[in-house]
Amino acid sequence: MNLFDHNRSLPIGSDAKLSTGWWGVLALIVTESALFAYLLFTYFYLSAQTEQQWPPEGLPSLTMPIINTIILLASSVSVWASEHYIRLKQIRWSIGLMALSIILGISFVLIQLIEWHKKPYDMTSDLYGSLYFTITGFHMCHVVIGIVVLLLLLVWLSLGYFDDRRHAAVTIGGVYWHFVDVVWLFVFATLYLFPYSDSV
Repeated sequence: MNLFDHNRSLPIGSDAKLSTGWWGVLALIVTESALFAYLLFTYFYLSAQTEQQWPPEGLPSLTMPIINTIILLASSVSVWASEHYIRLKQIRWSIGLMALSIILGISFVLIQLIEWHKKPYDMTSDLYGSLYFTITGFHMCHVVIGIVVLLLLLVWLSLGYFDDRRHAAVTIGGVYWHFVDVVWLFVFATLYLFPYSDSV
């Protein structure tokens, strides 16, 4: 059987804009946004109530977080471009850009792990450490899930499951990845930029 035979049954659900996948990812985004909103609210509330130094290490270094922010934003662009090239019927470019997105996502994870390792505190050290590792840990879980989604999309792209008329799964997976990136912007602003506002 030809792997690129588009007439065969495809394991990617409906190609409609309001398919089950769309409703599923929208419900996921709403619930996960509420989770992160609660975590960030807790951070701001407890930072206003505690008498301990906040953060305990002093002002956080911005080097690795800024690099990670650039990496995630670049990965969002490449995911968007991957879908765009499907619409243009340039599947090889789409495959290459999806692979680049995965590499960027993995790079983010590795840099985050390095940053965790360099912290002078852990999740059980104090209130700040508990919040820091909980917030960044939840975000890391979402990034890892997003990488798995992108890997599946890459495999399906390589097998010819998508074309310019049928690529809803790529769009839906991209929406989730963009959500993860937007959440990081809020995490970055809260954990890394907010402490500097108190020092001004």
